[in-house]
Amino acid sequence: MNEMGKSLKRIPVLFENDFCLVLDKPPGLAVQGGEGVKVSLDSILSESHSPRPLLVHRLDRDTSGIILVAKTKEAAHRFSGLFAGKALKKNTMLIKQYLGLCLGCPEPKQGVIRLNLDVRGRERKAETSYRVVSAGSAENDSGEFPLALLELELGTGRMHQIRRHLASTGHPLLGDDKYGDFSLNKKLRKTHALKRLLLHASRLVIPPLPELPAGLDISAPLPDYFSNFGSLLQTNL
Repeated sequence: MNEMGKSLKRIPVLFENDFCLVLDKPPGLAVQGGEGVKVSLDSILSESHSPRPLLVHRLDRDTSGIILVAKTKEAAHRFSGLFAGKALKKNTMLIKQYLGLCLGCPEPKQGVIRLNLDVRGRERKAETSYRVVSAGSAENDSGEFPLALLELELGTGRMHQIRRHLASTGHPLLGDDKYGDFSLNKKLRKTHALKRLLLHASRLVIPPLPELPAGLDISAPLPDYFSNFGSLLQTNL
């Protein structure tokens, strides 16, 4: 078996029918190929499935969790519209939820971050909703510091949106090596074996569609490396 075939076996399948495939993407796997990318989810699917499944949305390389790919051009068109925020008819908006561990605890504990983001030199509107699921603290060599587990939803889909929005409010995600608290991340690598971005695409809800007559409500469990901060995860999600 080649490396792509082995890689596919390591990606849990959460749901499959004749029109789509829902996977639990591991962290570190790019969704699409590009400069410096030897293996991507797209190339793995191309090697292992015929006809080639079609990407309809993206996850950051460092973000784990739920990703959906379409099996037909017609399904790809419909799903792409939903992920782009277009209601194909009344009450057909989808829900994409994430879980992330951040530094500090946002106030208020539920709200919406509306902050324009630069996208390829152009300022674009961006909106992220959040809710504090649990709050607590952890210790490192410098003492105790506050943390919060957040449930997040995207109102728009800008690149690195959740990461950039949380960093802008002073509550960066743990393990974020681009927008985060680099000093803290370094300390947590020693004290809590922090090696990954702690952001996970945890739940996807799709309303009834021709490709999904009963709709879809699916969740992906948090990866094992979140358990190093287990005291914050003891909550009914």
